[in-house]
Amino acid sequence: MIQEYQLRVLPEQAASEQSLKQYISREKGLDVRTVQAVRVLRRSIDARQRVIFVNLKVRVFVNEQPADDEFVRTDYPNVEGKPSVIVVGAGPGGLFAALKLIELGFRPVVVERGKNVRERKADLARISREHKVDPESNYSFGEGGAGAYSDGKLYTRSKKRGSVEKILSVFCQHGASPSILADAHPHIGTDKLPGVIENMRETILACGGEVRFETRMDALLIEGNKAVGIETNRGETLRGPVILATGHSARDVYRWLYAHGVAIEAKGIAAGVRLEHPAKLIDQIQYHNKNGRGNYLPPAEYSFVQQVGGRGVYSFCMCPGGFVVPAASGPHQLVVNGMSPSNRGTKWSNAGMVVELRPDDLLDPALQVQAEAFENSAEAQTERLMQTPSDGIHPLAMMRFQEKLEQVCWQQGNMRQTAPAQRMADFTRRKLSYDLPETSYSPGLVSSPLHFWLPPFIGERIGKAFQLFGKASLGFLTNDAVMIAVETRSSAPVRIVRRPDTLQHVAIEGLFPCGEGAGYAGGIVSAAIDGERCAEAACAYLAANG
Repeated sequence: MIQEYQLRVLPEQAASEQSLKQYISREKGLDVRTVQAVRVLRRSIDARQRVIFVNLKVRVFVNEQPADDEFVRTDYPNVEGKPSVIVVGAGPGGLFAALKLIELGFRPVVVERGKNVRERKADLARISREHKVDPESNYSFGEGGAGAYSDGKLYTRSKKRGSVEKILSVFCQHGASPSILADAHPHIGTDKLPGVIENMRETILACGGEVRFETRMDALLIEGNKAVGIETNRGETLRGPVILATGHSARDVYRWLYAHGVAIEAKGIAAGVRLEHPAKLIDQIQYHNKNGRGNYLPPAEYSFVQQVGGRGVYSFCMCPGGFVVPAASGPHQLVVNGMSPSNRGTKWSNAGMVVELRPDDLLDPALQVQAEAFENSAEAQTERLMQTPSDGIHPLAMMRFQEKLEQVCWQQGNMRQTAPAQRMADFTRRKLSYDLPETSYSPGLVSSPLHFWLPPFIGERIGKAFQLFGKASLGFLTNDAVMIAVETRSSAPVRIVRRPDTLQHVAIEGLFPCGEGAGYAGGIVSAAIDGERCAEAACAYLAANG
């Protein structure tokens, strides 16, 4: 017999399968000896009151053994000799597109400008140790994309556009813990995700697909109104429909598209800082207990959102028990991000604290700093020859704003990867911090008046939001927390315009803009879902066009 129950239990009762067996047997009148297994289908923590509960949906096996697999496996056939589709980028959008192509009987040829997921680690370490950023191998570029070394959080609200459960099952099939199928906010961990990504690559290769590292797309091949392939930095020409999944930091791709008349548009982003607290303090606040989380609860998470001056200010990519990392993808940039290992075991917790920015906000003279970013660059000379849209918003305007803000931050960080920082309460009081707390950010911090040089559109809103967050959650607004600048890569600053029915570019057949970099996703799972959808669309295109 198999039964499913909704339970509301104390953390110690949810801590192990054995304790759950005992609780369920007692509450449901079962003989504990007949309960063979308990599978947790959904798990979430209710910390709204002083007594913390865990909400569970469980499947109970009475006098019956569960199946070995806790997830549905996908069959991947051999696709050697089948029609090819070029997949540009090996982030979650590109990897899941490639796997879906194989599932549907087509051969993916994946080109990735960066290195494989293991070799990236040496280049990431060099950023912290030597303050040198390899523009082709960093936290954004390389196998696994920006998500590979930035936490592996799998929470998404994109349920209307595809099967989240299918995506999570594919992760499990390639080595992720089945616990991600149950958790309200599933998380693989930056220490575990690289192995999962390697297993995905091995599936692609074993089925006859192709994966090429350190191979950058330098140009699309467009004949008439059709994309027929790409040219690479290795002098190769690869032919086939193109799924363009380059990630949100491929600015050279955006420039190429714009320069060659491929329709793109400016897209809203969010920008701000990374805020780091002691993890124990967040545990104390969120779990209403001076002793913190105790023995049975995970490191606490938080989520804040507030409207300030007509724009949303919110926490983003919260990393309990994590650390802050340098996420620049080129020279003269300073960008930060956050991640957590699978055990979320560090003594810090961090989150992005960002302000919503819309393209028309850049018409405000107070935010016109982006115009200065490329005054003397070759790109600027090219762009000045091109027509700005009638609404006055250049398609690359938001990207320029990102770049300028990152450049200013790099200058404030002494032109290294040492990040400008300020204690949280000092920021709201507009005071320079004369010392800074211990931090997880390994390149180091330098005290800086963020309240002075952050654009007021951003800084003033964050300051007001902090005061409101502090009232809603006592103890959150504190000088024990430090703001680390600057967080700008929450999403792509450009949208590559596509048709909603076929997912092809509005003007170019056979080109399928995909995932975060194309402006159609916001995180690992939503990018993976979009990758699968683009693969389906590319297969339909090939079937219709021979």
